[in-house]
Amino acid sequence: MAKTANINIRIEPETKATAEKLFSSFGITITDAINIFLRKSIMEGGLPFDVKQPSFNSETSTAIKEAKMIMSGKIPAKRYSSAKELFDELDREDG
Repeated sequence: MAKTANINIRIEPETKATAEKLFSSFGITITDAINIFLRKSIMEGGLPFDVKQPSFNSETSTAIKEAKMIMSGKIPAKRYSSAKELFDELDREDG
């Protein structure tokens, strides 16, 4: 058996569980996946994928800006007296 070295990492439990479920569907463990990632990184001479900021369409960008303004208190959040009122407004926006 080949010699091994340990790597300790900290991740959120939900992330770990989701990754375990994903990798088990391929028949591999998280350890196998990390080994694949590291070997592919070595082969590529860097990360084996592009690292860049996410890009959003204009509607999503507008919604993100609005959410940030609401969170900072620059604009008030909309309030509804019932779920029906909320869904009625959403239906009007879709139409």
